[in-house]
Amino acid sequence: MRKWYWSCLLLLTGLLLAAQAPAQNAAPETTVSREESAAIQLVIRAQLDAFAADDAAKAYSLASPGIRGMFRTPEIFIGMVRQGYPVVYRPAGVVFLKPEKDGEEILQPVQMTDADGQLWIALYTMQRQSGGNWLTNGCRLARSQGRVT
Repeated sequence: MRKWYWSCLLLLTGLLLAAQAPAQNAAPETTVSREESAAIQLVIRAQLDAFAADDAAKAYSLASPGIRGMFRTPEIFIGMVRQGYPVVYRPAGVVFLKPEKDGEEILQPVQMTDADGQLWIALYTMQRQSGGNWLTNGCRLARSQGRVT
């Protein structure tokens, strides 16, 4: 009787551990919902529109608190974008690519075309704020191989 008891106990323990293992070892969710994607695109488009209108205050308001803290004023922020990211400041074309979750942030790649037809990838890091809205939390820029003629 005692062997039977221990065998059952070991079997049940093994089954419980096996049932919990997939949940603990599951890869983090990387899919971005349509709602999140649409909200993020609206923020980036609004910031690009603000750059196009030279509306420093609006562009700055769409940046995360961390980014605003780094640049301290809307004028410093838009000046940095104008000099360091000319294709973001004045893109000739914009195409949103598939976003992906990275922990609590979302990475939104955007293909941009500059005035000379050169393609670029702007990788936006988007941060959800406590109120639920999304703000830009940085942008890395890389020249792409393609060119628009």
